Amino acid sequence: MMIRWAILLSIATGACSATTSPAPMGQTQASAIHANNPYYSRTDTAHLAVGDAEWKRILPGDVYQVARHAATERAFTGEYWDFEGVGTYYCAVCGNALFRSDAKFASSCGWPSFYQALRPNSVRYREDRSHGMVRTEVLCGRCDSHLGHIFDDGPPPTGKRFCMNSIVLDFVPGT
Repeated sequence: MMIRWAILLSIATGACSATTSPAPMGQTQASAIHANNPYYSRTDTAHLAVGDAEWKRILPGDVYQVARHAATERAFTGEYWDFEGVGTYYCAVCGNALFRSDAKFASSCGWPSFYQALRPNSVRYREDRSHGMVRTEVLCGRCDSHLGHIFDDGPPPTGKRFCMNSIVLDFVPGT
């Protein structure tokens, strides 16, 4: 019954559509990703041109599916959907700074939601016509990884809701 309610709520709020069910990424998994990833940097903002085969070799399968093939974790399962820590969210694929915790809000959609990106070039946008909908996909501004979608039903001051996948976010407290 609770699962049906969550699915109906996700559909009713226009949330991201679930296409896969990756498990939440913990700190151990995040450390393993970074140890094998020569492109990960929290200071470099240069755009990366890395081929799909290389990302597939470097990234865990669930992260790869979301980041490189626009899969979506199930609602209410990601590590950060209801997380309230103070700090900065980075791209788990390349380390690009994406969002500050003070721009995060409780949207009840089941995914971490933000009303504003950290800086204008932190993310970029692309039209998404998949699943019979027209949406705006949000990509990492550095590595072009799929992060989620943006909607026009967020709070002031922007009115935007960046609906992101936890599995492609790294949170660093106090930064």
